[in-house]
Amino acid sequence: MKFISPKIHGIIDYLVVVFLLASPSYFGFTGLLATFTYALAGVHLLLTILTNYAPGIFKIIPFPVHGSIEFIVAVVLIVLAYTLFKNEAEGKLFYVIFGTVVLLTWAVTDYKGVTTTGK
Repeated sequence: MKFISPKIHGIIDYLVVVFLLASPSYFGFTGLLATFTYALAGVHLLLTILTNYAPGIFKIIPFPVHGSIEFIVAVVLIVLAYTLFKNEAEGKLFYVIFGTVVLLTWAVTDYKGVTTTGK
């Protein structure tokens, strides 16, 4: 069941960027974990503003491609939780949960929906 429209997905994307930017301070991340989280926020912001959907600014990346990128990133984040952050319990837990939430959002988003009109 695909109940998240492209417009709503875009709003969620901007909220995810804010969440990622706040996470190191809120959860007390330091070092590689904090740097990685800030970098992920920057990459996600770039993907969001370049996507061809109502909240996108430059509308270069087709929304279905955006979905494919998010799917791949979600899987990679879960793998990284068990490899890159295997010795950091908070990083491991954060990225397993975050990657899972991204996968669930991907699963319920209508990537074939109307994009630039904002419907």
